[in-house]
Order: sequence, then C-alpha cells, then structure tokens
Amino acid sequence: MTSNQTYLDNVIMTIYRAGTAGAQLEYVQALYASVYAEPPYCENPSDVESFVASWSKQLHQSNFRLVVARNFHDPIGFAFGYRLGPETLWWQGVQEEISPVVTNEYPGRTFAVIELATARPHRRHGIGRELHTHLLAGLSEKRATLLVRPEARAAQHAYRRWGYQRVGSIQPFTDAPIYDAMIKQLNPDYQGPGEESR
Repeated sequence: MTSNQTYLDNVIMTIYRAGTAGAQLEYVQALYASVYAEPPYCENPSDVESFVASWSKQLHQSNFRLVVARNFHDPIGFAFGYRLGPETLWWQGVQEEISPVVTNEYPGRTFAVIELATARPHRRHGIGRELHTHLLAGLSEKRATLLVRPEARAAQHAYRRWGYQRVGSIQPFTDAPIYDAMIKQLNPDYQGPGEESR
C-alpha cells in the first residue's frame, strides 16, 4: 500500500446542509483564513471578517451544501456552494461579451461552487478533487459554475481536468479581482456553454 493511499484511508468527507452547516463555521473560518492568506489571494483579517459576516446569508441560499474533509478528526479542507436563482448577481461585472444564453439563469439550471480550499500540508493527495466530487454528487442542476483567479495556476489546472470550461472574465464588484468564470456540464442534456436544451 502506498503512503498516499494510507493517508487517504484516514480522510473523512462529511456533507452538511443548511441546518447543520452553521455549526461548522469555526472550522471553515480557520481554514479560510489560512488558505486565502497565501498568494495569489493574500487576504487579510478584514477579508476573513467579511467572509464570516456573509456566512448566515450563504446558508439560506437554495440547495446549500458544505463538505468538510477531516484527517484523524482534524479539518483539512472544505467546499461549499448553492443553486443560483433567476435574480442572481453572479454574472454581473462581465469584462467581455458572454452570450445571454450562457448567463440567463432559470430555476434549477446552475449550482455555484463558492469556495473550495485545502490546507497546504494536505495538498497533492487528491483532497480537493474529493471535496469537489462530494459537493456535486447527486445534484439535479444541469451545470456547475465557479470563479477562479487567472493567476491561481494550480486551481485553474485542476478545474480544467475536472471538466470546467472558461466562458469569460468577471469582476464581481468594484475593486474586486478579475476572475475567470468557468462552467462544467453536470447533466446529459446540457450541450455546453450557451447551447442548452430545456
């Protein structure tokens, strides 16, 4: 048995819904602060405070789910997301033309991956991939979307391996970084960015 396999045998993935995810904030906050203090994010304590302040609102989004990875009971990674509604602001701040066929949302169309993070000592063991797999498992949405910094090369590479395609650039709000918006097919009747059968 390889050392990598031994490591993975000790990892537990737990899925939480809105009613149980709130109690996980302490662990999620600590991981968020640690991971996003690193380049290229370089977030500071005020960014972490903003993240914490938005937690309650996130929990109340449609189809919210959180996955926490633990190794010997110690949290080592997390991912969470929720379904976008027709009135979502997800696609605001587009920096280049994206077809409305891509950006128009209707109920049940898109699940947004909001955050996915693994603590540095536990990377390169497939933890991020497993978090992502558990987060999307069994979803009824036709597609998943996420935003990723262009300079986050490891994340970019992973998302492309996992089936995401870039559809454009977005600056979600004034003074925010510019992100690549990516979409992944989840449902067989989804034909790709901009060409979806309803």
